[in-house]
Amino acid sequence: MNLPEFHSEFRNHALGILAERASNPDESFPVEELVFAELAMDNASTAGISEAPEICHWSGMVGSSKLRISGFSISADDTRIDLFLTHYLGTDHISQLRDSDLSSVAKSAVNFALNAANGKLASKLDPTSPILDLVETLQRKWHDLDQLRIVVLTDGQTKSKHFTPRQVEGRLVQVEAIDIERLFRHTTGKPRDEINISFEQAIGRSLPCVHVADPNANYDYALTAIPGEVVRALYERYNTTLLEANVRSFLGTRRAVNRGIVKTLEQEPGNFLAYNNGLVMICDEALLSKSSDGQVGLSLLKGLQIVNGGQTTSSIYFASRDVKDIDLTTVMVPAKIVILRGSDEDDRETLISRISQYANSQNAVKTSDLSANRTIHVQLEKLANDTWCPDGTGRWFYERAAGSYAVTMLREGRTPAQKRRLREMIPTARKLTKNDIAKYHETWRGLPAQVALGGEKNFGQFMAAIDESPDTVPEVLDVGWYKELIAKVILFKAIEKQIKTKDAKLIFKQGYVNVASYTIAIFAVRFGERVDLMQVWQRQDTSGPLSRLLWEWAKIVNSVFNRLGDGAQFSELAKREKTWEAVKAEPFPEPQELISEISQN
Repeated sequence: MNLPEFHSEFRNHALGILAERASNPDESFPVEELVFAELAMDNASTAGISEAPEICHWSGMVGSSKLRISGFSISADDTRIDLFLTHYLGTDHISQLRDSDLSSVAKSAVNFALNAANGKLASKLDPTSPILDLVETLQRKWHDLDQLRIVVLTDGQTKSKHFTPRQVEGRLVQVEAIDIERLFRHTTGKPRDEINISFEQAIGRSLPCVHVADPNANYDYALTAIPGEVVRALYERYNTTLLEANVRSFLGTRRAVNRGIVKTLEQEPGNFLAYNNGLVMICDEALLSKSSDGQVGLSLLKGLQIVNGGQTTSSIYFASRDVKDIDLTTVMVPAKIVILRGSDEDDRETLISRISQYANSQNAVKTSDLSANRTIHVQLEKLANDTWCPDGTGRWFYERAAGSYAVTMLREGRTPAQKRRLREMIPTARKLTKNDIAKYHETWRGLPAQVALGGEKNFGQFMAAIDESPDTVPEVLDVGWYKELIAKVILFKAIEKQIKTKDAKLIFKQGYVNVASYTIAIFAVRFGERVDLMQVWQRQDTSGPLSRLLWEWAKIVNSVFNRLGDGAQFSELAKREKTWEAVKAEPFPEPQELISEISQN
């Protein structure tokens, strides 16, 4: 799949969702740009660029300044906030955008940040405004934030992806774009394409190395030592995108600060090179140069990613941030850099997967942590492909590999008629990713606070739970287990759909996914084994009485969130175990009518 094909398929995907939502009379009439924003923010979360974005479309004025955002994300440790806004063109072809166009669009989000920080925006908002909590959070935490980013989402193509930081109320605000090209990279599993470093710019010279070229292999490699400050800066800029996906999943919710590493950084920084096992990195391209004395050095690395050493990397970043006495000036980090060669993409990705597997099998990352090697995903894919819905004409789609849904649409939907039949058989509403499976499964297990941490982190915890307890997921999955899993998905989607209708928005002003997750979690805790999941599968929906019960319970969950709020976003509250304890302590009413999906035993 090339970029123009991806652009076409991505737009068709958005239009398909638009048509599905437009057919529901209870929903607000959907807008194509807002659907695009939702898909793009989900993409950013899956790629590790941002943590669990919250959809929040708002525009307004403060004085003569225009303010606008489309969504936001607050990191689990409250040190990073991302503000998203869209620049959607909706064209059938890829439009080329000037950097000045994106800078102009970003200005409305810069204005939002400025007026949130200085308190002007909060004073103008109605107490019931859905963005009030976000504005107050920005004002309260402004000077304590490690990073504030403005991310412009666009279906056009930009020359630059990162722009000059803006000075706002005494701090630098990063500005970047996620354009159709970056969306393509992320969807096809190649976020590393955008991670480059010039050592000439970073340290003023090439980085001395031992370069080993093997004409019989499809890679070269270099052994070197990278300055600790460079490692810190890379993590600060790229966050977990710098880490290969399996490494991100392993780190999960842990902030991954190793005490031994911190002790070395504090007491013996000059010996870090001797004590630490170092990093294993891959890159798509390396530029080598020779110094005046003939020494070989690395000048530029393109398409960089860490496949082993994620804990070392994050420890250097967080320790240098949190411990004031740490000085990285003398810290050098050992590194082995595998420089990929060859044009066959499948061969390259296979090599990367094996490097990750073998490098991490020698330390705390178990082979079972490497999701690409887990049979659960292979089994799920086969069950999804082989199991038809009760109507015999449709099925669910499990996207084991990133972008496989789009590839299927392109490969099997060559004509408009074929595409239409394919979308009727596997509509976007029935597409599930690995992160989706983790979300629905862990919600039913009564872990909504974990689910609220977001896709990658919840997925990591889900995979860890499978290792720690064989009862989490059967070793061999059968059709019955698969159908019950889909029934749990249907229950979640049913209440989520109810609380996102135009009338429901008078009650549910934010945190739709969080409220849905907590509602289904408490439902599973209270009724559990009494729920006839096979009946839900057969109906591919919930009955009227069950829908009404979930609606009433969702209102109670929402009221608990409002009561605990105290200026916090629902997305923040949902991550706290005490919120789950408060919900479990709430007196939820018993059903007032017969619900066929719940046994009376």
